[in-house]
Amino acid sequence: MSDHTALILLTCGLTLVVAALVGAGAGYLARRDHATYPAALGRAVAAFAATLTLAAAVTTALAALGQ
Repeated sequence: MSDHTALILLTCGLTLVVAALVGAGAGYLARRDHATYPAALGRAVAAFAATLTLAAAVTTALAALGQ
């Protein structure tokens, strides 16, 4: 495996970990705000998806600038 491939895999893994932490934080804050468990889970999933979407958009923009 080349260094470039390893870097891409590590970056993808880091992005997933950060998105999971953002989702967990959003769910925790929703529960602290007295939301029900299903509502807190919905907010956590929305935050996770939004983080991944933002990371994809930033990656696309940076890739377009590099070429």
